[in-house]
Order: sequence, then C-alpha cells, then structure tokens
Amino acid sequence: WNIISSVGSLISLISVILLLFIMWEALSVQRKSLSSLNMSSSIEWMQKLPPAEHSYNELPMLSTK
Repeated sequence: WNIISSVGSLISLISVILLLFIMWEALSVQRKSLSSLNMSSSIEWMQKLPPAEHSYNELPMLSTK
C-alpha cells in the first residue's frame, strides 16, 4: 500500500506543477482572444436584462439572416 500511496502522491505533485506552469504561461504570454467579447448579434444581448416579469407571452423566434 505504501507504493500505491507514493505513486498517487507523485501524480498529484506532477499535476500541481503542471497546473502552476499552465497558469504562469497563460498570464505571462498575452495572446489575443480567439472569440470576441462583443457578441451584440446574439439574441440574449438584444433583450433588456433582467427582463420584466411576465414580459413575454411566448418565446421569441430565432431566424437566420
């Protein structure tokens, strides 16, 4: 059981080191975002937030342009 515990501890240690490396690399290298934060074409952004209670009789229809 001691060997199994040691292997599990080693896996946990490697995982924490990998997590810290990924976080450091993500914060140190300023890459451009792959998706735009301005998604004004989405139907969610066209509505008032939060909507008034009972403001819709039915769900709005989605249509493609």
